[in-house]
Amino acid sequence: MSAELISILVLVVVFVIATTRSINMGALAFAAAFGVGTLVADMKTDDIFKGFPGSLFVVLVGVTFLFAIARANGTTDWLVHMAIRLVGGRIALMPWVMFAITGVLTAIGAVSPAAVAIVAPIAMGFAAKYRINPLLMGVMVVHGAQAGGFSPISIYGTIVNGIVAKEGLPGNEIVLFLASLVVNLLIAAVVFVVLGGMKLARQPLEAPALARTGGGDDALGGGAGDDDTRDVTDVAEERVALTAPRIATLLGLAALVIAALVFDLDVGLAAITVAVLLSVVWPETSKQAITQITWPTVLLICGILTYVAVLQTMGTIKWAGDSVAGVGAPLLAALLICYIGAIVSAFASSVGIMGALIPLAVPFLLLGEVSAIGLIAALAVSATVVDVSPFSTNGALVLAGAQDVDRDKFFKQLMVYGGIMVAAAPPLVWLALVVPGIW
Repeated sequence: MSAELISILVLVVVFVIATTRSINMGALAFAAAFGVGTLVADMKTDDIFKGFPGSLFVVLVGVTFLFAIARANGTTDWLVHMAIRLVGGRIALMPWVMFAITGVLTAIGAVSPAAVAIVAPIAMGFAAKYRINPLLMGVMVVHGAQAGGFSPISIYGTIVNGIVAKEGLPGNEIVLFLASLVVNLLIAAVVFVVLGGMKLARQPLEAPALARTGGGDDALGGGAGDDDTRDVTDVAEERVALTAPRIATLLGLAALVIAALVFDLDVGLAAITVAVLLSVVWPETSKQAITQITWPTVLLICGILTYVAVLQTMGTIKWAGDSVAGVGAPLLAALLICYIGAIVSAFASSVGIMGALIPLAVPFLLLGEVSAIGLIAALAVSATVVDVSPFSTNGALVLAGAQDVDRDKFFKQLMVYGGIMVAAAPPLVWLALVVPGIW
């Protein structure tokens, strides 16, 4: 049995054990990376550690720490209140507002994880407060980020178009952008309906607020009547009033956005810096927030990505790509390449996977039997639409930002949804973009 096949089978075993024995999958993945890397791939320990996603670790810790502070001092409550006013109290529009915000951010140049890191904690806090399905809100944020992710001036778009030009392949920036925009928009619309978005239009806006501020006699220390109604309103207004900590937090969040989008600084380090500055001034809030960093999620994601890096180092990913590229039927090979892009991207860097698979597809693309423009667009969509997987950066940020949920259950929901995307997206975009051959 080849080393590449062994490494894939070990990954399957990790999934099975984690699912059946309720063991943190990240811990299992670290053990697997050590075992496979040392015994099968003859890797040194330093080589295994090189695969540790240090930047993602910092992003997860920094962003969850900062938004835990924002939640503790009431800033997220203020943001939710402002969002409600923006849409005129129509809760059903909020998932689409979050979709649009992340889409605009990525379209104008934000890296997808940076946009999700900024928006997801706010969106998930809103979902918790107004009883919106967290899976609905989370996937709307991620699909929004991918909807704008391939504009001609976006990071993803620039990288993919650059690879296409370097390999001497025909390309079309507009087709690439519109393919991702339309596919993610259609998926978001289906998800919105299936996960209960239409019901939100009938959900009373004030019900959750009353429940949280206390709508009964005991909560306000008085009897029923007009005075209670007035007191509830006063309490609600106090909850969203701007205070010094909230103003400072809002300025910090604005600084985070500017640092990530304008100066292209690391969003994780920037978030930790803002969180530390707030902690110095208001240490009591920091003590409360530090316990809300989702360490099990950090362990899970970092462990899995470390193992995937071992697979990449030992050539498993290239081995799979070469096997597919050698298939005689060009259309079938194109579909398999889309599947590989989707499967691997659910656990690793989307851009990295596209950068590896597009060159592998060059030999049969140059034969002209498959449209290069169509396949590249299909591969780009296949490799990014799955980023809601909890093992990808975007999915991990959604999982980390979820509030008032059973985290294990939510993790499984994201994993199932990601699996559906992996299974369904490649053949659909293949049928739409590759088979017609009109591009």
